[in-house]
Amino acid sequence: MATIKLIHSADWQLGKPFGRMPPDVRSALAEARLDAIDRLAEAAVGCGAAHIVVAGDVFDNVEPGDRIVQQALGRMARATAQWWLMPGNHDHARADGLWSRIRAQAPLNVHVVDTPEPVALADDAWLLPAPLEHRRTIADPTAAMVDMATPPEALRIGLAHGAIKEFGSSGESTNIIPPDRAGLAALDYLALGDWHGFLKVGDRTAYSGTPETDRFKHEDKGGCLAVTIRSGDVPVIERIETGRYRWLLRQWPVTGPADLEAEMQRLEAGGRLDETLLSVRLDGITGLADRVAIMDAIEGRFAHRLRYLDLDIDNLVVRPTAEDVALIDVQGALAGAAALLRAGAEGSGPDAALSASALERLYVEALRFDGGSAQ
Repeated sequence: MATIKLIHSADWQLGKPFGRMPPDVRSALAEARLDAIDRLAEAAVGCGAAHIVVAGDVFDNVEPGDRIVQQALGRMARATAQWWLMPGNHDHARADGLWSRIRAQAPLNVHVVDTPEPVALADDAWLLPAPLEHRRTIADPTAAMVDMATPPEALRIGLAHGAIKEFGSSGESTNIIPPDRAGLAALDYLALGDWHGFLKVGDRTAYSGTPETDRFKHEDKGGCLAVTIRSGDVPVIERIETGRYRWLLRQWPVTGPADLEAEMQRLEAGGRLDETLLSVRLDGITGLADRVAIMDAIEGRFAHRLRYLDLDIDNLVVRPTAEDVALIDVQGALAGAAALLRAGAEGSGPDAALSASALERLYVEALRFDGGSAQ
């Protein structure tokens, strides 16, 4: 009975710029994606897999730069496994392009599969790749698998990059793969890339997800799949975590510092904050004093413990109390301004948020002045 164990990975997107992040975060995320290659190699050793198949988007674009290419090839060269790299939509195959250069530089254990032709992983296991030649194509990239001939009784393992479904995208569908492709092409397993999270599609088809999470969409750390394929049996699929960073999307109802503290403690209990990127929206209605305390806690303490914080406070509404305004110990014109700002902040007009922000600024400066005068 033919049997093979392999690691299924995809969507490395090496060289991704992470342009909206600060420079130090961009550098850390870029290096983590390269480090994921080492963790994939470790996963192969740990489960006894001799082959690692990568279902497209090894690189983020067709010109990732020499450093990225050399770093990737150098790390793969250290591994004991054989690597099988296929172009996806981000790094699609072009004549005399990226993949031709990689083939010329690749170590002996790195193989480029950039043509839709079967290739032997072993005498009784063949890889049927569906490399992309364009970033977008209306045609089903896996259609050719039906006619790919392999030896009798050999395992047939498809490798493709595209969407089984549109995953909520809009516009004309591209690179769409039928959900029953494994059955139509008599595949023992179909290894897919494009969707950045782990997803099974029936018994013989799966997306591995990216080995290092790269967006606020998939909350699990990145991973790969260890797949055991035997003739006539349903493949055994085990997910192995390889990622370093968590990308978390949260909405926190907050009316005071105690609410924020509870949310922060829950987040910390879930894993290391220095390996967490957090996009959070604060919702609630709070007084000036509580809002200042909340912002001081999240920006002055909590943000520095995270790898990255994307904070949305547009829905944290200020409703200043009489006590808040009493603490703004100002006279004359400033007193009149404070009264006007309070009235504006308590209203529902288009300038309410601006009035609340200005009143908060005045509140903070008044407290700072008062503290300085007391010394």
